[in-house]
Amino acid sequence: MSVENYRSNYTFAMDFGTSDFKFGPITLGEQPRIVNNRGYFPDKKSVLYRAFEAASDVVVGDDVPLYLQSAEDLASRLIYPMRNGMIERNDDQAWRVVQSLTSYGLEAFKPPPNNGFQGYYVVASLSSISPRYMYERLMAAFVENSHGMVKAVTVIPQPFAVAIGHGVTTCVVIESGHGNSQVCPISKYPIRTAQVALNRGGGDANAITSEILKDAGYADLANEEAFVRKVKENLGLVPENLNDAIQEAKRSPRLVRGRYKVPGTRVEIDLDKDSWSRFLIGEYVFNPNHEIFESYFNRGMPKPRDVKMGDTVFKGMLDFGEAIVASVERCPVELQPLLYKEILLSGGNFSWTVPPKLQGIAVDAPCKVKMLLRDRGIKNVSVKMTSTPQFSVWHGCIIYGFAVPENYEWDWQRLEGWMKVPN
Repeated sequence: MSVENYRSNYTFAMDFGTSDFKFGPITLGEQPRIVNNRGYFPDKKSVLYRAFEAASDVVVGDDVPLYLQSAEDLASRLIYPMRNGMIERNDDQAWRVVQSLTSYGLEAFKPPPNNGFQGYYVVASLSSISPRYMYERLMAAFVENSHGMVKAVTVIPQPFAVAIGHGVTTCVVIESGHGNSQVCPISKYPIRTAQVALNRGGGDANAITSEILKDAGYADLANEEAFVRKVKENLGLVPENLNDAIQEAKRSPRLVRGRYKVPGTRVEIDLDKDSWSRFLIGEYVFNPNHEIFESYFNRGMPKPRDVKMGDTVFKGMLDFGEAIVASVERCPVELQPLLYKEILLSGGNFSWTVPPKLQGIAVDAPCKVKMLLRDRGIKNVSVKMTSTPQFSVWHGCIIYGFAVPENYEWDWQRLEGWMKVPN
């Protein structure tokens, strides 16, 4: 079998998002398998655990909910390794979760024996601002735990994977996940010196959703992260103009009334007279600087702050329009108009819908970004959602893995190529 034919069956992609881990081989088509990017460290000293369980030190994947115990227990035992898209060099717990996820992903698609399988060509994606040591530790995880499942491995920045997946080589990619957002100009390759990182993502939308639930009388549910996320996804709205949207919601409360019932339970949320707050959830993602958010900060909700990780400063309060302009203006002037003509939005944090009855009050993510850019005098722009925002990185990884020449060996200076894994 030729190398091309082999890779057409055995290219494998892993997208380590801040909230979800998407993985699977090229044969899956358009949609990968998804589990939470997290690991649970069970109490192995428990008598019941020692008597009845034989699980590993770290539980990952679909089995995690079976081990969850008290809310207090979760804080120390449930680890999301890439909350901010980065892992500290010596955070051994987080790296053990990543290692377990790589093994879990590969084992889920272990081919039957004696079919000519010699290992996958694995493409793993990381945040575009990941330092070199993250590449080193991720590569080591594959080399040390391939168990004959990996033939070669490479790593690609997430925004570059998005651009490749959409067949564009001059653009700005904004990848926004649970923990952070990356604004990355691309001209044949990511322009690293022009990247802007935001310490804001879907987790912050969860935070404001939690506060809204408390105000509406659901304080007992406001600390369950998975539940809060579902409420955000089902009730959150992005306003065209926040002040106008709030006025309209208070004038016509039935129009925007927010209700959500958890399938398979008796739990039901009804925001009722507080339904105007649905617009705060989406606005907070795109622009947290509106004065209305100050009341939440004063009551104790953490304000998105600037955080330095490695050599990168993650900006907390920068709105998306300002972030895009700051990024593009770090590039050569003659390149800037070309970048504005192709802005791609990727990641679950951009998956906002507009109910038909709220057209003109609520908007989608591309429309909101255009408005923020227009406020800064940038008008000739094209802003598009990727066709599958949640999976666009994974899809781009598959294309990249099939395209990179098999004889292009890993280069630690350029951080690209294939690292062969001995079996």
